[in-house]
This record gives sequence, structure tokens and C-alpha cells, in this order.
Amino acid sequence: MEKGRTEMKNKNKKTVVKRGTGNVFRDLGFPNPEREQLKAQLTLQIYRLIQERVLTQAEAGKILGIQQPHVSALMRGQSGAFSVERLMDFLTALGQDVEITVKPTHRAQGELSVVVA
Repeated sequence: MEKGRTEMKNKNKKTVVKRGTGNVFRDLGFPNPEREQLKAQLTLQIYRLIQERVLTQAEAGKILGIQQPHVSALMRGQSGAFSVERLMDFLTALGQDVEITVKPTHRAQGELSVVVA
């Protein structure tokens, strides 16, 4: 057997696969999953901008007004310490316009999303 590969020994055991909702935070039972998904999307955009500009974490920290260890956390997708508003502030500091659009939904509850132009 190849290294890192496992095989099921019990052939009678069934694997149940459930279709996700599109929000991994909801699927995992996180409180406020829409907010967590939004924060993840904003953090990803911040990551991409820092990468595109080939900024060091120290340089990015100066632009964002935070210390390098906090930039490091953002670059690893850890946005937990920052609010949605603060993440939007980081995007504007990186030269992005942030637009919030509110519109009616056809579902029982609306959703939050990020559209990158």
C-alpha cells in the first residue's frame, strides 16, 4: 500500500455523502456562518492583493496599520480577530473601493456575499 493511503477493511460499511449548503461554516455548525463566510471572502481578497503587489508582511502591515504577526494571521486565512468593517478598511487601504448593495431576496432569509470586479 502507498504511504498516506488508507483502505477500508469492512466492505459492508457505507459512506454517507451529504451535499453542502455552499457555506462550510453553516455545514460545520458555526454560530453566525454568514458573517464567517463573508470574513473569509474578504480575507481571501486581502491575501490576493498582498500577493499581487509582492508585499512583505511588514510592508503590508504598514499599509494596513497593523503589526506583522497580524498580517501573518491574515495570510493564513485567520480573520477571527478582525471585524467585517475592519477587513473592509484593509481593502480600502490597499486601494480598493468597497461597495455594499442591499436588495430584496426571494428566500426566507437573505445572504451576504462578496463580488470582486
